[in-house]
Amino acid sequence: MPFAPVNGQNIYYEDTGGRGPAIVFSHGLLMDRSMFDPQIEALQAQFRCISWDERGHGQTADPDHCAPFTYYDSADDLAALLKFLGVEKAVLVGMSQGGYLSLRCALIHPDVVGALVLIDTQAMLEDPEQMPHHEALLKAWMEHGLSDDMATIVEHTILGQGWPGAAQWRAKWKQASPINLGQSFATLALRDDISPRLAEIKVPALVIHGDKDAAIGVERARAMFKGLPQAQWVDVAGAGHAANLTHPEPVNAAIRQFLDGLH
Repeated sequence: MPFAPVNGQNIYYEDTGGRGPAIVFSHGLLMDRSMFDPQIEALQAQFRCISWDERGHGQTADPDHCAPFTYYDSADDLAALLKFLGVEKAVLVGMSQGGYLSLRCALIHPDVVGALVLIDTQAMLEDPEQMPHHEALLKAWMEHGLSDDMATIVEHTILGQGWPGAAQWRAKWKQASPINLGQSFATLALRDDISPRLAEIKVPALVIHGDKDAAIGVERARAMFKGLPQAQWVDVAGAGHAANLTHPEPVNAAIRQFLDGLH
């Protein structure tokens, strides 16, 4: 299994290789690199598709240890992974948390970023009305494990209601270790608001948002879209917070059209 020893981490990644332009996929909180399998399957014939598990997630996670980190650290991880793989510039695709770190990578490592695809994400802080609910669920999860009722709340928040592939993600969530959960949520809660810096990001950007996203309201993504100098907007009808996973066809079509317009 491929691991990259970069930036003091041991990052799990997968790389389709090939000579096409590079795309790197960064997943959301509580997810892992496999959430982008539908996009990689659709794009790998034309593009070099790189996906990775972020700190505290997937096969990068150490179940017994997760040092405090910020999304700027994650952005450094991403830039270091690209250097490790010999990629000079890539299109960054990020969903939710993956968008947070991709935006920060564009701010602090602009030379490696060719364009951004931002899926169900935002530039501002979490909704203060939602945070107490997140914190209560996290406390119960860390202390008692993930009950079926709690798993249903997480499922509906991320995947929407009734998505047929939810069972495998519920099983993964039940395996999450308290140390990784706690640190990952702390990173989410303590991040800075980068809305005032969006004008610094000059590369083309595609903002994709599910119109039924219960985790990040459409108006929050719209604010990010308006702040980015070169942004396009795509709604995904009926999609929740993980539009690329639950509604891959319209998302893949939007990404492909955007990428075709870059060349």
